[in-house]
Amino acid sequence: MSTPTKPTGLLLAGGQSRRMQGAFPDGPKDKALLDIGGKPMLVHVIERLAPQVGDMVLSANGDPARFASFGLPVVSDTIEDFAGPLAGLLAGMRWSQRKSPGTTHIVSVSTDAPFLPADLVVQFQSAVRDHEMAVAIARCGTQLHSVIGLWPVALADQLEAALVSGLRKVSAWTDRCETVVVDYAPVEMNGRKVDPFFNANTPEELATARQLLAPAGGETGNIS
Repeated sequence: MSTPTKPTGLLLAGGQSRRMQGAFPDGPKDKALLDIGGKPMLVHVIERLAPQVGDMVLSANGDPARFASFGLPVVSDTIEDFAGPLAGLLAGMRWSQRKSPGTTHIVSVSTDAPFLPADLVVQFQSAVRDHEMAVAIARCGTQLHSVIGLWPVALADQLEAALVSGLRKVSAWTDRCETVVVDYAPVEMNGRKVDPFFNANTPEELATARQLLAPAGGETGNIS
């Protein structure tokens, strides 16, 4: 059986960072740009995802110039009123259809999840190998991470119709799809067992992420 082609990587940064307000002195900004271990959280995500995908695109609303230093194309939602991650997913699918028409899937990750596993895409592709239109989403223990998934771009029209009809919850969309859950075990970082999809949504979680990446015995925690 042939090796699946690399999917388009979609970095979801379209949220409004409401729960991270305490980390900014003058109100909510982009949590993906906050520093962890000496570099923006987004850089950690890019470094982990880039070797696993083909093209990469950033889903973000507002002025795209704030992400110019990362050298990535930026797409904004085509559905109005901050429709949530599903709108970002649709924007990524449409971009991939235009820019990489031979690519059958996109893999979406949140930009506040700096510890992504190095075998994310391989595991996703293996799980749906015999299911052309299936969606794969990540789980660790009992925690489902529904925005971290592998999606056939052929679902774009169906997703757009669902969004136009008012659908907003990712779980409501995956319930309509053939969905395969891919389980990942916790990983060890600095002597702690950690969900590899840990996301820094609040100032407290940001502090935890910084602690997890702090040097321990002279080396940074490694979860590859």
